[in-house]
Amino acid sequence: MDLNIKNKNALVCGSTQGIGKATAMALATEGVNVTLVARNREKLKEVLAELPQPKNHSYIVADFANPRDLQEQVIKFIERNHGFHILINNTGGPRSGEILTASLDEFDNAFTMHLKCNHVLAQATIPFMKAEGFGRIVNIISTSVKEPIPGLGVSNTIRGAVGNWSKTLSVELGAFGITVNNVLPGFTETERLAEIIKIKASHEDKTIEEMTEIMKSYAPAKRFAKPEETANVITFLASEAASYVNGINVPVDGGRTKSL
Repeated sequence: MDLNIKNKNALVCGSTQGIGKATAMALATEGVNVTLVARNREKLKEVLAELPQPKNHSYIVADFANPRDLQEQVIKFIERNHGFHILINNTGGPRSGEILTASLDEFDNAFTMHLKCNHVLAQATIPFMKAEGFGRIVNIISTSVKEPIPGLGVSNTIRGAVGNWSKTLSVELGAFGITVNNVLPGFTETERLAEIIKIKASHEDKTIEEMTEIMKSYAPAKRFAKPEETANVITFLASEAASYVNGINVPVDGGRTKSL
């Protein structure tokens, strides 16, 4: 299948590790000019050097704890370089824990890093998408949008808000050739999953190995996903081939989510 996105420009957030990095690699392989976004300059340089060459790849240093600065950095980049046809919204999840014990600051921080940052990035990139008559916004969220995950109280709450923001935006932008979709990763081999396994193992008095096998058993596939498997779905949704797919949640979880 020809995804027909060669020479498109993509802004990929949280792209120095995990699903974000895998997505940057997948898009670059399809001939997309990728701009990486994260807060660690050295890691950004390392990933930039790994992207398929020669392409017009670049990076932006920004901290998702400060959405106004993030938006300003992206707008400056657009003014000096080029706009973006593709926006991949992605950032690390909130701290694990039961919702009743969560502080107000935890909710504020998560809302800022996820919903506010997604919003300012959309505002910065959509004018170019409208002018081009082509745009793809893919938000990497969580299966908790469909089924809350025990022990991830703040994450469940904020991910749901992002899902509804995304659906609303998809309705507003559909007439401009812009689609907005959510990818809901299941248990994926990332640093985030390793942290969750460690915490759950401690709480349930099990070894990390035992908890790993228990969590693998939750999915019919009986294994964790590779970041590249999720990145492939994201890349499809970011392509011309998915032009009539809009406003949906796509679980990539090996069948673990029981709801339709």
